[in-house]
Amino acid sequence: CMNYMFPASYAWGNFSILAVGIWAIVQRDSLDAIVMFLTGLLLTVLTDIIHISVFYSPNKYLTDVQRFSVGMAIFSLLLKPMSCYLVYRMYRERGGE
Repeated sequence: CMNYMFPASYAWGNFSILAVGIWAIVQRDSLDAIVMFLTGLLLTVLTDIIHISVFYSPNKYLTDVQRFSVGMAIFSLLLKPMSCYLVYRMYRERGGE
């Protein structure tokens, strides 16, 4: 999000899921919050793949900030399956089926 290489939808999607995640952590008795967070994480995995593949510039003249932004986006994408697994474990602990 630092370099505006990705559109605003990338930032809005990830920051809104972050807000839902904070809500899911704060309300420990809410099963709906954790389901929304898990669904949102799975959806952002798909949208992150689309954003990175469509908006990545294939030329060799990327600035350092652009390379760093893309690297952090890819790192975030690689960490999301682990986050989904941990959120699913929380869902099971809260009584989900």
